[in-house]
Order: sequence, then C-alpha cells, then structure tokens
Amino acid sequence: MKVIEEKLQSISGFEDQLISARRHLHQHPETGFNEYETSRFIRSTLESNGLKVHGPLAKTGLYVDIEGHLPGPHIGYRADIDALPIQDAKHTPYASKNAGVAHLCGHDVHTTIAIGIALFLEENKDAFAGKVRVFFQPNEEGKPSGAPVMIEDGVLEGLEAVYACHVDPTLPTGQYGLIKGSATASAVRFSVTVSSHSTGHSARPHKSVDTIWASVQIANQFYQLVGRLTDPRDPTILTICRYHGGEAYNVIPKEVNFGGTLRSTSLETRKELEKIMIHTAHTMMDQIEANIEVTFDEGIPPVVNDERLIDHVGSSVKALYGKKAIYHIDRPSMGGEDFANYQQYIPGALIRVGTSCNERTSYPLHDAHFDIDESAIVPTVNLFTRVLLDHLAESPVSS
Repeated sequence: MKVIEEKLQSISGFEDQLISARRHLHQHPETGFNEYETSRFIRSTLESNGLKVHGPLAKTGLYVDIEGHLPGPHIGYRADIDALPIQDAKHTPYASKNAGVAHLCGHDVHTTIAIGIALFLEENKDAFAGKVRVFFQPNEEGKPSGAPVMIEDGVLEGLEAVYACHVDPTLPTGQYGLIKGSATASAVRFSVTVSSHSTGHSARPHKSVDTIWASVQIANQFYQLVGRLTDPRDPTILTICRYHGGEAYNVIPKEVNFGGTLRSTSLETRKELEKIMIHTAHTMMDQIEANIEVTFDEGIPPVVNDERLIDHVGSSVKALYGKKAIYHIDRPSMGGEDFANYQQYIPGALIRVGTSCNERTSYPLHDAHFDIDESAIVPTVNLFTRVLLDHLAESPVSS
C-alpha cells in the first residue's frame, strides 16, 4: 500500500490533460447512441497512451481492461458519455458548439474521470494485482437506455463489482455523497391515449365522446393513487408532463394524449401502480364509447447501493480526505439512473461528487447554464483510483 500511496500522489500531473479533455467533450456533445465523435475521442486518447480499446459495444460504447502484475479480482468502473438535447446557455470558451445539444448533466465530467482512472492505472499497473475494466456507456439519458445493451454485449462478463459517480451541484467541491440501499428511484414513462370514432361539437358534448373530459377524469384519478393504494412509506411520484388534444375552441377532438413519469424507490410499488393505472383507464372506457390505451416504456430499476461497497468507499474517502469529506445522504433521489441495470447482476455503488464552488457552478442538473468546478476532477480520479485499488487488495464483496 505504501507504493500505491506514493503513486497516487503523482496523479496531479494529469490535471491539465484531464481539464483539456473535459472541455473538448463539453464543446462537442452528442445525444444518445449518436456519440460517434465522442467515442472516437475517447478511443484516440486511450490508445495514444498505450491502452488497448475494445468495442464498439452498444453502437458507441467502449471499454479498456487494465491488468495488474498478478492475477486477482476483476472489477469495473462505468462512465456515461451522452449529452442532452438542450441548448447550452453558458458564455464560456468551452460552451457547446453543437446547436441544441449540451452536456448539462455532467457526463463529460464522468467520461473525463474515467479516462483519468484508466490512464493512471495503466501507468501504475505494476502496483496492483487483478484487473479493472473501465467502460464508457452511451445513452444514459435516452430510452431505451444504453446500459442493458452494454450488458447484452458482455461488458459485465467476469466482473465481481462495479462503481460509478455522478456530479452533484448541491454539494461543495471536496465532498462525496454516500448512501446505502436505495439511491435513486425506479422510473418509467407512461402515455395515455383517449380516442373516438369522430370529433364532436362543444355545444353538444352528450352527442359525442368527450375525449378531453374523459382524459381529465383519468388524469385526476391517477393523481389520487399514490399514497392511497400504495404504501406511503415507499417514496413514489406520479407526474403528468405533457398533454395534447384539439386545436379549435369549439371542437371536441377525436383524440387526446397525455403522459409523464412514474417513479418509486420500490420496483414492486412501481409495477403495482402500472397495473392500477391500466385498470383505472379501462374502467373509464367501460363508461364511454371510446378506446383508451395506456402504455409504458421499459423503465429502469432503482439504484440500490451495496452496503459493503459504500462502507469501502467511505473508508477510502476518509483515508484520502478525512471524514469531513463524506456527506451522508439521508434520502434517495427521485431521479432515475440506468446504472441500476448493472446492479441487477453484480454489486454496485454510485457515489455523488460535489462540484459546486460558487453561483456559476451551482445551477441544477439539466439547467441550460449548468457547469462544474473543474478542480473537483483530479481529486475524484484520485479517490476512485484508491477505491479500485483497495477493492482489488481487499475484495470487500467476498469478505
């Protein structure tokens, strides 16, 4: 460990390279499954530093295996590489150059951190036993997401555990958010379509099917479900975010569509609510001469952090930065993260990384002005390098 500690200190030499990489990625964002230039940049950066890159997986995904000097455990580290279809509103030299697309969720930072981990481990592979797979996943934001495709293409083969991080603008730089168990919600998109055989006149709604009225009744009933037909101790949210139907003020439309998201920290609760929502819509269909269809996408499970891995990360944080660097998250986020898919197969831990130091770096995720404190990058590479090396030495999931 003394040798590892000494080598870890040399990571600061990567700082300029990593910040340059982050800014390049931020300037050239691409949406899910379209990250071809991003993938080429990652491949070029890694190969130019002597790493053998495998892929593509899931169209634009990649991975590298860094093998130590002796056999040992095989573990993984995941980064997501896609951007959001939102216009960047920042006025910085590294603002997005691609109209309508921007890294406003920090995936450019996640990618940079993973590159840093891979480069450092490759440079110092004589200091550990075992193997680390650092992989770069497309389309975390989109549906269907990239994680299941990466899994199908074999990215988890041979791994005993997987780690990842997510930037957090609510935490100051230098703090790392840890939570055991449920860390994010299981999330699914739903869509409801109410359709009739024809339009109707607003003066005679009783002579036709009032699709607007029917859809409003269904929507109102949906909002009554959470906490009445589900256990209120399981955090759950149903939110309708889109509503479309009709153009004229005096014509009842032939079709109305609305949709949104259903989220719960309990996958079982989410699945049960899906059944109740379908039943609720069909009950309305029995009352009127309309066709009502409720559909759901494939959804994602909740991120459930392995307790042993979180304890392990906590020990690494304390060893490097002291216990004050740990922020104990007291409740899960209701956002979704497709890292959860990997945890369906092997133990995993998703860690929050504080990236806020002023007003400019405190905008929320997905805000058009989102940015980070770049001084958080190197310490986070340092931390996860330590986490991975300590895992190889201690194998916390098999103890």
